[in-house]
Amino acid sequence: MPPVSKGGGRADTGPGTSAWLAGPALRLDTGLIASLAGVAAAVLQFAGALKSSPLLAGLPFDITVLALLALPPLLVLLLLTRRWWVHPLLAPALAGAGLLWLWSVLAGSWSASHDILAAKLPDIVLMGPLMLLAGMAVGADAGARRLMVGVALTAGPLVAASVAWGLASGSVVLGGAVGANPELVRVQYQLAGLAIACAAGLAGVRAVEARSWAGRLFWLGFAGAMAVGVLLPGGRTALLSLGACLALAPALRLWSAGRARAALGWLGLMVAGSMLALGVLLLNPERAEGLRTLERFTQGDVESSARPTLWRAAMEWGSAGWPFGVGTGGFTIAAGYGERRGLYPHNHLLEAWAEGGVPGLLFWLLCFGGAALVPLFRLRRMQPGRLARMAALVLPVALAAMVSTDLGNRMVWFALGLVLSTGIVARRV
Repeated sequence: MPPVSKGGGRADTGPGTSAWLAGPALRLDTGLIASLAGVAAAVLQFAGALKSSPLLAGLPFDITVLALLALPPLLVLLLLTRRWWVHPLLAPALAGAGLLWLWSVLAGSWSASHDILAAKLPDIVLMGPLMLLAGMAVGADAGARRLMVGVALTAGPLVAASVAWGLASGSVVLGGAVGANPELVRVQYQLAGLAIACAAGLAGVRAVEARSWAGRLFWLGFAGAMAVGVLLPGGRTALLSLGACLALAPALRLWSAGRARAALGWLGLMVAGSMLALGVLLLNPERAEGLRTLERFTQGDVESSARPTLWRAAMEWGSAGWPFGVGTGGFTIAAGYGERRGLYPHNHLLEAWAEGGVPGLLFWLLCFGGAALVPLFRLRRMQPGRLARMAALVLPVALAAMVSTDLGNRMVWFALGLVLSTGIVARRV
């Protein structure tokens, strides 16, 4: 006779019976699967740089599309399998982001652009919210964050080796095509430099965390290799980003752990190393030959680039279009450059001013300025390693946002999400 419960129904016969009825089954760890959102987000973040690798460029599919298709379901699973605590300090930044997206749509109604508007607006209002949410969720969850950092550490040396191989073989690979559009190649190598800088900063954090000299030397060697690799693509911003990451991210890790003297010592070591490298270069300028990044520093100043001209034009057209700006995507036409998205103002703040006017400027300041306050207020309540890793991943993108990229760049919105993630705590259900 089968066992009967006190309520009159059939009692639970234990896991053996249910397993026998169901047969062999594979138990899926939804928590682990949800953590894969960190991989998808990191691949999407560094996809432009990863395509410089012949190995990935030769794949029969686009890794950007693959990561974009995988991210939303993994992100939903991550959100459902965690308990979330969100600091109220995130409210101003999130309100600013929402208002900036809404205003970009409204400002498009008086823009003179057609082609740029059609390409840029979806990047802002569709990819922007997705990448912001991904950065917040992935940055807050320990498992997803760990996998994201692993992808970034892998991407750095892979990209550096690919750039070196391309220079040695006289070929450039862009999304599977050799000898592609020179302007796209320039953007690709800028992204490659950012990926290398992020990896260097993360390696510096691992170096100060290592408990043995063998570990410290390994990660310092890794960071040194990245420093050499960033000299190849030709991106001055990437070199400055690498210097900032290597100096600040490990120092932040030490300082937030209560080791102020060690943090100052690290900063002094980085400054001394930089001065030594500069001295070696000045004593023998021929050493810079073949290192495109150093050649750009030694053969031309900032005025030789188009950025100062674009910055001045953005300030002028922001004033001329007062108070509502020239409209989303309308800057290049107003400045006389035509429908050329590549000639955007190269500064997020000036772009918001020129195209969005006073409201665009205020919403941008509320969004990005408000986000900067979150890690400052949460500094003492966070794990030291978490804050330092976020800094290593955010600093290169933040610097690029002020000298390159436009508001439709997904990397900036993801980095903004990482900053806001410092005000979020995620725990597995």
